[in-house]
Amino acid sequence: MWVLSNVGKLYDGASCKKSSLRSRVDLFVENGLVKELKPHNPKLKLGPAHAIIDASGYTVTPGLFDCHSHITALGLSEKAMDIMNSQTALLFMEKILHKTLVDGGVTTARDIGGATHFLKRMVDEGMMIGPRLKVAICMLSTTGGHADFRGPDRCHSDISRLWPAAPGRPSSIVDGPDECRKRVREIAACGADLIKICASPGVASPSDKLEHRDFSNEEIAAITSEATARGLRVAAHAHSKTGIRMAIDNGVHDIQHISYMDRELVERAYKKGCTVTPTSWIVSHLQTRKELSAFVQEKVKQVTEVHAKAVAHARSGGLKILSGTDPVFADMHGRNFMELVYLMQDGLTALEAWHSATGLAAAEIGQADAGVLAPGRRADLLVSRGDTISDPALLGKGGLLEVVKDGVGCRGFLKGIPQRTYRSAADAVLAKDY
Repeated sequence: MWVLSNVGKLYDGASCKKSSLRSRVDLFVENGLVKELKPHNPKLKLGPAHAIIDASGYTVTPGLFDCHSHITALGLSEKAMDIMNSQTALLFMEKILHKTLVDGGVTTARDIGGATHFLKRMVDEGMMIGPRLKVAICMLSTTGGHADFRGPDRCHSDISRLWPAAPGRPSSIVDGPDECRKRVREIAACGADLIKICASPGVASPSDKLEHRDFSNEEIAAITSEATARGLRVAAHAHSKTGIRMAIDNGVHDIQHISYMDRELVERAYKKGCTVTPTSWIVSHLQTRKELSAFVQEKVKQVTEVHAKAVAHARSGGLKILSGTDPVFADMHGRNFMELVYLMQDGLTALEAWHSATGLAAAEIGQADAGVLAPGRRADLLVSRGDTISDPALLGKGGLLEVVKDGVGCRGFLKGIPQRTYRSAADAVLAKDY
């Protein structure tokens, strides 16, 4: 057992209310779980096998959830896609997973397209160091839709270069209700935790315009019906009003990006119990990417003009807002906490943003044993210097000191916390009798 003693400031992740903020508390961790959280006892003593760590100058929060991750993405250029479709891809994924956990503070990631169940197992079994994963495996869209990155000069029979079919991952391109049903069954058989679809065109895709349609109502209904029959929720990429409305009306649970969401759509979503994942950071980040075509840059301009207003509508309408980075560029991995910064710029309070990436996210994506610092929950937590709750950007400016996943540290900053390293992970794997 180890204890963070006399924590200066602690956010427990249970709510977005001030009651979730505490100070001068002792956090007890044993066997990978939070054992106790109680007022500081200055006379606390433990046996020699245990550690008491002075945390009086630190801020402690739950580890982050990224509800829109892409562990297999290095960028949208031909070079980036060539790498991620080559034999070297697994090496890059290992680096991304490590960076997402150790630098980004993400202890649980919902990968919304690309990562397979194989990657999830490699993390769970200690072969790779990274956040535990929830995987969608594919990002379903129609021929010529958002997931179809073949480009206008490529043969129609050529497969899309964005997460093409591979071992453990069927093709993302699907047309017609019957084919949609079959593909959901395939993805479920491959071990998916959810189904991801494109209910509207996208910003970065090379040939579709935002106001166009991707799937039909019949296709989306077939997907959600089949997913529900297998106990899976559906998340939908949706920028346009038409796409958002179709997703809501046909049983999608989580609406992502939401650029053109208005009050009427918020009311619809609220009545259906939908959540939203706005991905605010990527909207800003796309404006810095000079390599994007003029066609894509125009779409970036369109969503930039409306996105903050859509987030404001979602917040004022009482929708549950989840944090998701959409890190499709290499320089976004390991900076996942920046989504909190941009959610706050779009109008969320600091505690609303943190709740969207901790307790609320845990409850909504099916990882209810994490996300909250409470007895019996997984000991996933961040230890930082400075008021990172009010200013999450400090995590990337030397503020992040330690990332703890399942009671084990990843950065080696605090003496007394058991540490996870590449060596210890390798030793654990090779200690097994195969």
